[in-house]
Amino acid sequence: MNWIILFFAGLCEVAFTYCLGRGKNVCGMEWWTWMAGFIAFYLLSAVLLAKSTQTLPLGTAYPVWTGIGAVGSVLLGIFLFKEPATFWRLFFLTTLIASIIGLKALS
Repeated sequence: MNWIILFFAGLCEVAFTYCLGRGKNVCGMEWWTWMAGFIAFYLLSAVLLAKSTQTLPLGTAYPVWTGIGAVGSVLLGIFLFKEPATFWRLFFLTTLIASIIGLKALS
């Protein structure tokens, strides 16, 4: 169950990154709305991470949480924010995913 909580914590990290990306090009009330989403997802992500570490080792949970957020943020950047998908970027993204899978397999 705590792996599922950790997965949702990582998705919340992706969500707060998305809010940050959307908020950087707007102003006024729309900026405040995106920043409110950023804060809400940030807090939810941290709470879910803390909950998952009650039974999962912190040395595994934190890198997995960060990795889910990093992979999700890179994919958001490529697909939604039109960032480049170069060979080296995808190569290192693949090695990051392999490392996350390795950490989960060992815990």
